[in-house]
Amino acid sequence: MIVTKATDPSSLSNLSDWRTTKFDLDLTVDFGKKIVTGTVELALKPTHVNVTEIVLDTSYLDIHSIRIGEEDVDDFTLDERNTLGSALHIPHVLRTRMVNTTVHVSIKFSTTSNCTALQWLPPAQTSGKQHPYLFSQCQAIHARSLFPCQDTPSVKAPYTARVRSPLPVVMSALRTSTSYDRDTGLTEYNFEQPLPIPSYLVALASGDLASARIGPRSTLWTEPKELLASKWEFEHDTEEFIRTAESTVSNYAWQTYDILILPPSFPYGGMENPNMTFATPTLVSGDRSNVDVVAHELAHSWSGNLVTNVSWEHFWLNEGWTVYLERMILRGMHGEEARQFSALIGYQALVDSVDEFKEQGHMEYTRLIPDLTGCKDPDDAFSSVPYEKGFALLYHIEKTIGMDLMDEFTKAYFAEYRLKTIDSFTFRSFLENWVKTNGGEEVSEKLAKEIDWEDWFYAQGLAKVDPNFDTTLAQKCYALTKKWEEADDSTSFSKDDIKDWLPGQLVLFLDKLGALSTPLSNSKVEKLAAAYDLRSSHNAEVLSRYYAVALKSKWSDVYKEVADWLGTVGRMKFVRPTYRLLRESDKELAVKTFERFKDFYHPICREMVKKDLGL
Repeated sequence: MIVTKATDPSSLSNLSDWRTTKFDLDLTVDFGKKIVTGTVELALKPTHVNVTEIVLDTSYLDIHSIRIGEEDVDDFTLDERNTLGSALHIPHVLRTRMVNTTVHVSIKFSTTSNCTALQWLPPAQTSGKQHPYLFSQCQAIHARSLFPCQDTPSVKAPYTARVRSPLPVVMSALRTSTSYDRDTGLTEYNFEQPLPIPSYLVALASGDLASARIGPRSTLWTEPKELLASKWEFEHDTEEFIRTAESTVSNYAWQTYDILILPPSFPYGGMENPNMTFATPTLVSGDRSNVDVVAHELAHSWSGNLVTNVSWEHFWLNEGWTVYLERMILRGMHGEEARQFSALIGYQALVDSVDEFKEQGHMEYTRLIPDLTGCKDPDDAFSSVPYEKGFALLYHIEKTIGMDLMDEFTKAYFAEYRLKTIDSFTFRSFLENWVKTNGGEEVSEKLAKEIDWEDWFYAQGLAKVDPNFDTTLAQKCYALTKKWEEADDSTSFSKDDIKDWLPGQLVLFLDKLGALSTPLSNSKVEKLAAAYDLRSSHNAEVLSRYYAVALKSKWSDVYKEVADWLGTVGRMKFVRPTYRLLRESDKELAVKTFERFKDFYHPICREMVKKDLGL
């Protein structure tokens, strides 16, 4: 268990007084009532002897009873709820004057219908149509709606779990045993996570799950109907991703690397839950064109899961480093051109995020270290900024000190802060001291001259430094974009235009078409789909970009198609920008579409889209 600092603006718990050293979950999944009931036992150590209460994070939880040791606690209280939840106050005065004592707090609780960490799917929303499904998403501050805890990345602890459910269960931990109870009809699944993790990495899923091996230390889980297609998608690359990552950083620490392909309403591309990456079904495109997302989630096994940002204000240390490692994995497997091309696409996503925040009047969220004080919801600041601006900083450091030294620094950084939490200022200090020791005075002086830390950490918008990524693979995209921009009725196009292109090149081409100052005419948009067979694509990365081009061109023929598509995908990367564009084209249809599909979306996605539509 590690605590780097005593405060986190996104937590209501009294972190300066207590530290969680271990926690044990005992849960029962009730699909009928759509609740999880159970007990959490927290092992807490005081940081000083004058503590008077224990304060934990909760959100929309029913607290039934509390015990400290063998004694019942009847005078606990819950604060009125705010954006960050409801603080649970448990009176307690230490009987011993020793700070190394451990206090065991046992809390019986149940989730409620307002739980933001859980999504309950009826059978109709699964591929098999026969069984319900449950999955969790605790990042950033939603673990507190699943169980009472110190819900902050600054606190990391190992955990065990005992979960009873009528359907198979997986968690962000190693399964140790299963047993069936004939009296209840429930199977009990036992799990252990021996490495310390923050609360946001606790993950739970239960449904009609089947599994298949996709590597010597990897198993893929999904609904039976999707198993063969999903297995084919990931079995070719997963182990190579792991081996390449190990050569980039260090040995893989979590024993197993499994993947759970969730139903379509999962709001993210992936979630790096230890031992069990949760992934969107939009990755299963039938051509392995989107499996590189696994490289990103796998990279989190080091960045985020082993070395963790101390608070969500320093989220770039999780995501910027993960993007950097992801692209180093791609470099190891496909060469430097592939890394440069991925970075180029990522930089465009950063530009788009900055433009969006500017339009919304929230440029403060374009800082690498945003201010989250004052009960701000970390989800509101979520964008590509910590990912791509964070990567841009690390890439700038690489260009400054040289690739060889950066490779050594990467290994040293993850070794130094393994199982710990870290903030941006500690990162800077470690980098400067390490470079001075290992790179010499000249490189150290160059680093001090080239890196404007104040600008990188606090300036709004894009960084002043032009990353100057290599455009070798992008030039064909730019040339075809220009051809479409200047085309007249006599200009001919065909699939030969994009023959031998990487999937990412088609994405970049469509991005550039969507970013034209003068949108394409309706006739060109229709011709675009016909030339490259875009409307029948099973690749959500491609289809969402084409819809963006069509919506910006106000081509009304596609509006209903877009609206129907929004009911098949729950990944926020696609859902939110598409709703925003549909709102600009036909606000009434956008609102009607959201009302039609809102129960399909995960609670996090649903709240974000409501804000996007001004509801």
